[in-house]
Amino acid sequence: MEEIRKLKTAYLECCSYQKNLNYKTIKAYTIDLNQFIYFMEENSLEISKAGISAYITQLHKLYKPKSIKRKIACLKAFFSYLEYEEVLEGNPFKKINVRFQEPFLLPRTIPINTLQEVLSCAYQEASFTSLTEYKLNAVLRNIAVLELLFATGLRVSELCSLKADDIDLINQTLRVTGKGARERIVQIVNSDVLTALTAYYRNFSTPIQQSGFFFVNRLKRRLSEQSVRFMINNYVEKAGISLHITPHMFRHSFATLLLEEDVDIRYIQKLLGHSSITTTQIYTHVTSAKQKDILATKHPRNKFTLNKG
Repeated sequence: MEEIRKLKTAYLECCSYQKNLNYKTIKAYTIDLNQFIYFMEENSLEISKAGISAYITQLHKLYKPKSIKRKIACLKAFFSYLEYEEVLEGNPFKKINVRFQEPFLLPRTIPINTLQEVLSCAYQEASFTSLTEYKLNAVLRNIAVLELLFATGLRVSELCSLKADDIDLINQTLRVTGKGARERIVQIVNSDVLTALTAYYRNFSTPIQQSGFFFVNRLKRRLSEQSVRFMINNYVEKAGISLHITPHMFRHSFATLLLEEDVDIRYIQKLLGHSSITTTQIYTHVTSAKQKDILATKHPRNKFTLNKG
């Protein structure tokens, strides 16, 4: 297995420097490949169809379908690399059927009145006269984060990775680096959002320039995804909301509400940074309000005039 460990290192370097995959993807690949190698060593298995099949069976016992799918995809990519580099004469994955039925889960969204309550809670906190300067600055940052999440549908990782020069408040644009290092430009057109971002930048300009990141924490370093989750939970609790809300639910709500306003799904695809329209189409299953409106106003049955007597 020592040889496979060296090959793993070479593959990860290829992913990092040739494929230019981001550090989070590299970290996930490292964990997944180490897990595979450890399993093979612990069970004294060979790199073969039988060994890989045993590992996949173990994955199904321990993980949810989404995690299984990612781990198998990582392993398939690794073995394709080994085949391409002629380390393996044959790819054992070509003899293994790894397809399985993945449950269809609808994206969870936030009711619009709940979104208003969360934002109102943050704005009300900013108006408290008893706040220290430090606390007020933190609240201004929180408002900017909440507003930007809902206004643009950013992934929380994309928001936390925004650089100082990615946000142009003068031209009201946002440059986002998404999955696969794909860049997209999103406009910031709501006046409240622009005001929130401007107020935050005015108070944090020095640490922003020092760190290089637009959103910073109390240590003047990049704001973490976990900090955003904690902040949202804090406002949800303060507002007395029972619904568990995650940063990604802001993204789901952004897409669903735009779709319900008759925005073309291809525009939503570009705003979200999806490489395929298939990914975006999941939101067509959750627009229940739009479906109700269509059935109430467009269904031919509503035009019937019946003689009932």
